[in-house]
Amino acid sequence: MPTELKMPALSPTMEEGTLAKWLVKEGDDVKSGDILAEIETDKATMEFEAVDEGKIAKILVPEGTDGVKVGAPIAILAGEGEDVSAAAPKADTAPAEAPKAATPAPKPDETPKSALPEAKGVTSTETPPAPAQPAARPRTEGDRVKASPLARRLAQAQNIDLNALQGSGPDGRIVRADIDAAVGKAPAAAPAGTPAAAPALGGHAVLPGVIEQAIPHEAIKLSNIRKTIARRLTESKQQIPHIYLTVDIQLDALLKLRAELNAGLESRGVKLSVNDLLIKALAQSLIEVPECNVSFAGDQLFKYSRADVSVAVSIPAGLITPIIVGADTKSVSAISTEMKDLAGRAKEGKLQPQEYQGGTASLSNMGMYGIKQFEAVINPPQGMIMAIGAGEKRPYVINDSLQIASVMSATGSFDHRAIDGADGAKLMQAFKRLVENPLGMLA
Repeated sequence: MPTELKMPALSPTMEEGTLAKWLVKEGDDVKSGDILAEIETDKATMEFEAVDEGKIAKILVPEGTDGVKVGAPIAILAGEGEDVSAAAPKADTAPAEAPKAATPAPKPDETPKSALPEAKGVTSTETPPAPAQPAARPRTEGDRVKASPLARRLAQAQNIDLNALQGSGPDGRIVRADIDAAVGKAPAAAPAGTPAAAPALGGHAVLPGVIEQAIPHEAIKLSNIRKTIARRLTESKQQIPHIYLTVDIQLDALLKLRAELNAGLESRGVKLSVNDLLIKALAQSLIEVPECNVSFAGDQLFKYSRADVSVAVSIPAGLITPIIVGADTKSVSAISTEMKDLAGRAKEGKLQPQEYQGGTASLSNMGMYGIKQFEAVINPPQGMIMAIGAGEKRPYVINDSLQIASVMSATGSFDHRAIDGADGAKLMQAFKRLVENPLGMLA
């Protein structure tokens, strides 16, 4: 009997995701272990593997669909000679969305969000748009029009009446392609009381509030990862009282040690970076000053006995923080090897949830971009993050004489609810001492 392929739960907390891309098409033969699709969660883009063999008989959820519930059928896998219609999904298996409350009438000086045009749907004003042609009403569940969550959002943004569209999805469900087609033909009229959109000049839409000139732009849909970054960092800055402490650190001894270690590790194919040594220094500092290896939890304070350092890695979708677990007890060569593997798989979107969820503190290094000093935002529920600037030649006092030395600035951001300023200062002192006397990290 044909088998329904269902939206997988790719992490313990996942409830829904975006079917970012199909890697197979209808009619393709697949076997166990083949990669069928890329699923985008709020943390990463992960691969969906086949567990059985057969033929992709029907794809039920188009790629790019948002809000697909875990357990919802997304495709049908059939064996040789099997009847696909026997496994056709029932009408109530599609991801549902709660009906939205009626939108209150806008005040004269307010513009409803639904009236703000996206660049994709703005047309030239040289020819007035024709009125939308009536179409057959799609199948409904009760009194609710069947449409994907993405289609509903796009329709709301473009002021399109879903009742006037015929869906091309499973069982007449309205999908993104139907909205795109409607936009290309004739967008629905704006609701009464909505100010008219600013005219398009030179083929480019004029954004609200910018009447004097046209601004070429592109409307880019936010990925789930970018939405999560925006939400978490906003919460961090709004809810966590940050305190910032900065120290200047001489790097010459660490750079010399790194060169000597790399000479000895060359035969093993290991090449240490400055960042590898800084990860080790932060981990040992957290163990030395346990008051900073903590997280705030309302009426509790979690104090950790192991230093798991999250390291910020830039990826095409935004930023992710793979974790070096137990960095305080690992050798710098082990940290280097593990970090290269984690960073490589992070950029490919192949990290497992346990590899980027957790951590007791974070390290963010922007020295490779020439940034001299910056203040990083704490990654909750962690209690601190270390921001690393570029190492550069500076005038520096050594043994009471002014000399030229390689110096970098490091800034610790601390959650002042959990970490006192004096304890944060102790951690910065410990970090500076270990970097300036790096042999102590290898003992």
